[in-house]
Amino acid sequence: MLLSSRHWPSKLSSDKFLSTSFLSGLALAMIAASVSVPASAGTLSGKPQILALSETPAGEDEEVNPAQVPLPGPLRQVPTETYRAPESGAATENGNPERDITRPHVSPEGKIPEVSYDYSKLPQAVQDTRKKILDIAKAGKIDALKPLLGDGGETSPMLSLGEYDGTPLEFLKSLSGDSNGQELLAILVDLLESGYAHLDAGTPNEVYVWPYFFAYPLDKLDDRQMVELYQIVTAGDFEEMKGVGAYIFYRLGITPDGSWKFFVAGD
Repeated sequence: MLLSSRHWPSKLSSDKFLSTSFLSGLALAMIAASVSVPASAGTLSGKPQILALSETPAGEDEEVNPAQVPLPGPLRQVPTETYRAPESGAATENGNPERDITRPHVSPEGKIPEVSYDYSKLPQAVQDTRKKILDIAKAGKIDALKPLLGDGGETSPMLSLGEYDGTPLEFLKSLSGDSNGQELLAILVDLLESGYAHLDAGTPNEVYVWPYFFAYPLDKLDDRQMVELYQIVTAGDFEEMKGVGAYIFYRLGITPDGSWKFFVAGD
């Protein structure tokens, strides 16, 4: 179950009214006053509100429609444009076009990718990396990811489509709706226990990606697959994705040599 897709923004405001009182003496006067108490960062206590990944603060006068709630953190940092199928870029030495493997990879012809749930078919290096991430995520200690995340250099997995401050570990913690980073760990578990797709086999872009929705036409998902999708996102998130034309929630990629390549959301 995905925590970040189960909570919607809230707007808290209240009005206090002073009661009418009778004044002594010959005259009777009515005093009417209303005091508006502004919402303070979504809480009555005035403490900062901790938002889940797919939440965004509601404005004081906004009406919140769950179907229009923006997707998680990175989507608020990087503008989301209408998705377009990958176009051929500059050719590499072996003639294969370059491509940003973190971006949605839906075939422009609507080709259905092969989906697998058999993790034993993965290359051993990919199996090992998947198991390390999954074991840490299930243990609930996000700090244990530090050796896999690195220091943010070239060998570190891509965690955002834009720049971010701090170390990779600090950045992941900042995205989580809780202070311990366990919401992010729950997402990792959801992804790595879903079906995967093997993309661009035999090219420099070759990658194993979770979940397979990343490369699957949304309009071709059957009833069973829709239930799988709703284990990761909400119906409101799905409506948002249909407008973009691709799955743009969190996805994770591992290359054949076992390198954790990316863990990002957005387009």
